[in-house]
Amino acid sequence: MTDPTLDLARQIMSCPSVTPDDAGCMEIITGRLQALGFSIEFINRNGVTNLWARRGETAPLFVFAGHTDVVPTGPLEKWTSPPFAPEIRDGMLYGRGAADMKSSLAASVTAVEAFVAAHPEHPGSLAFLLTSDEEGDATDGTVAVVEALKARGQHLDYCIIGEPTSVDTLGDMIKNGRRGSLSGVLTVKGIQCHIAYPEKGRNPIHQAAPAIAELAATEWDQGNEYFPPTTWQISNIHGGTGATNVIPGHLEIKFNFRFSTASTPEGLQQRLGAILDKHGLEYEIKWTLGARPFLTGRGPLADAATTAIREVCGIETELSTTGGTSDGRFIAEICSQMLEIGPSNNTSHKIDECVAVDALPKLSAVYHRILEQILLK
Repeated sequence: MTDPTLDLARQIMSCPSVTPDDAGCMEIITGRLQALGFSIEFINRNGVTNLWARRGETAPLFVFAGHTDVVPTGPLEKWTSPPFAPEIRDGMLYGRGAADMKSSLAASVTAVEAFVAAHPEHPGSLAFLLTSDEEGDATDGTVAVVEALKARGQHLDYCIIGEPTSVDTLGDMIKNGRRGSLSGVLTVKGIQCHIAYPEKGRNPIHQAAPAIAELAATEWDQGNEYFPPTTWQISNIHGGTGATNVIPGHLEIKFNFRFSTASTPEGLQQRLGAILDKHGLEYEIKWTLGARPFLTGRGPLADAATTAIREVCGIETELSTTGGTSDGRFIAEICSQMLEIGPSNNTSHKIDECVAVDALPKLSAVYHRILEQILLK
């Protein structure tokens, strides 16, 4: 007999769901959920497919969240086998979305199927929040569902997102939070002039250099138990006309803060501005808050996940907040406790993306065990 999680993963991996196209993934998933008595609601926006499916009306509400969209394949000739024709080789399942994150979607569905079969009158409620706009702009996906649920006064008690979080083996790392992202475009104003007559102008590069050095050396915070210290990094810097004999009239610097819960975006903005003011710069900044940090500390969900991974995988997991942002930044607005738990991220977005075949039934079992601990306690 083949494994039901593997079978479902291969089925949805065969859908060429390059963001923001769902390509039929949710049709497959909703068919399975409807058979379990889930009510199905699509909250689509601007061509993005978003699913909110729920079984039960009582608290607590336990949600599996994720995305059906994948990144583009890259050059097809570089793939050993076609990216949307999943293939097993040497114990690995190959195909786009294998790691990020169709295996997790399959595992969450089969975990819920097994849980409902064993406990058809289970306490609480189960739900799925799925989108086809996570790998793209993420402006019409999970955020749209969260806005709709927020307007209804809907609160999520527990949520698991199936992002690939493991490092070397399934369960060795899970995410219990993510850092915030605050970007800015700083324009330092000078006065353009002939380079032979610097007294007639004002060089913004020379003026900004001491401020840049201080910003790079500043300790923004010390982090905390779960987060590393906040970092400030320049990603782009540009000034000048391209000529060697012209002092530029302005300097543009693009930068980003990856910040912890030890800082706030407002506080970081104020501190950066104070440093620029101290150095007497004439400037303007355009700010973009990409994400606020979120954190789930020790508690029922983290304890249940730790126990489930110990029982199923035989290892102790590490709680981590490393990495980039995820759709958890939106869900955190309406959710008390949230974790990201999934397979190895070693091949995410790569050519020949793959996941260990034996990880799929284990991941489903981990999800199932978490459900038992949370809803049957």
